[in-house]
Amino acid sequence: MQQTQQAANAWRILFLLFLANLFNFFDRSIPAIIIEPIRLEWGLSDLQLGLIGTAFTIVYAIAGVPLGRLADTGARRKIMGWGLALWSGLTAVNGMAWNFWSFLLVRMGVGIGEASYAPAANSLIGDLFPPHKRARAMGIFMLGLPLGLLLAFFSIGAMVKAFDSWRAPFFIAAVPGLVLALFMFFIKEPRRGAAESVQVAAEPVPQPLRKVLAIRTFWWLVLAGLSFNFATYACNSFMVPMLQRYFLLPLEQAAMATGVIAGLTGLLGLTAGGWLADRIHQRSATGRLLFAALSMLVAALATGYALLAGRIEVGVFVAVFSLGWLFAYNFYPCVYTAIQDVVEPRLRATAMALFFAGLYLLGGGLGPIAVGLLSDHFAQAAMLAAGTSEMSEAFKAAGLHDAMYLIPLALFVTLLALLQASRCFVADARRMRDGMAEALPA
Repeated sequence: MQQTQQAANAWRILFLLFLANLFNFFDRSIPAIIIEPIRLEWGLSDLQLGLIGTAFTIVYAIAGVPLGRLADTGARRKIMGWGLALWSGLTAVNGMAWNFWSFLLVRMGVGIGEASYAPAANSLIGDLFPPHKRARAMGIFMLGLPLGLLLAFFSIGAMVKAFDSWRAPFFIAAVPGLVLALFMFFIKEPRRGAAESVQVAAEPVPQPLRKVLAIRTFWWLVLAGLSFNFATYACNSFMVPMLQRYFLLPLEQAAMATGVIAGLTGLLGLTAGGWLADRIHQRSATGRLLFAALSMLVAALATGYALLAGRIEVGVFVAVFSLGWLFAYNFYPCVYTAIQDVVEPRLRATAMALFFAGLYLLGGGLGPIAVGLLSDHFAQAAMLAAGTSEMSEAFKAAGLHDAMYLIPLALFVTLLALLQASRCFVADARRMRDGMAEALPA
């Protein structure tokens, strides 16, 4: 048995992957921030606003599966480089949209480009870092999520104000992505399974999809990811307009408040969460998943209370909701590394692609459109209860606020799925190690 080892260039590559992940989420966040100007310019409903996010995530999910299989057999640096160039270029094209449908179609193209990145990057991290360091590495990689959101929510409102146009951020965001794409092509990849304690067979795995789907832990983690992404995409898509309508904040302030909720919390949540997850995992095989489950309980209670409190001081709402989101970020380093613990190296990009398909197709895809649909319904109900036939911004504010209760509900479902995953994790991890040993030539 060979010793687990870390690639010599592991941290340099991780930093590049982190930067690309940051701009991945920066570009992805732009529509959620400028959504109110678009709604007013094109006269859109909340259902149509939700459809923008849903169309993106459905395409992302479908394209991710074949691109994930490609990442298990081809050069991951090329897949990431071309994908980054594609989504950055189309982000600029998004700024030229002339109506709702043109905007929607370009967003779907951006989704194809972004789908190439996460499975390949996660697979690469698994080969760069040994198991006992992966949660920390994954936590650093996933810092791109909150930092991307933070940068977006704190800067895009100012861009819109400076250029007096919601189109300007799309053009500005494309530039760093195109530059980073060039660096991707020069990554020196480690061999697959280089960081494992057991040597990895060189032959491709027959029936790869069936083998991944036979892992019980994986199914529960997909369900957890589905409900978790439902909550995060619902929050990221509608928090800015909810703060604008319900708490009457201007766009720039609403975007910055959302940056605190969805971005600033992740800086602590992912760094401390990844470190804690690795420490707990050394003491208990199921420790990471139980830690993630406990975090989801805190997240569900805090976000639910913030919404239930109604029109409290906006600072109090942001603080309480942020506490919940701080704990919610523990999902990433705990769950992403748990998948790598139960899936052998030759199948990890495929597994992550299937995982993301569930997350985005049924989670991220449903979150925005479900909240948008429910928001329109509650707004209509509020209008009828008031005995009027004229829709107002006050009714739309109440409708959107009430629809956001889906967020803590989804976080609670995530908790239940994580508890189930912890029950079969040890057996599946042992089966993965035994299977790798049996696959080696005598």
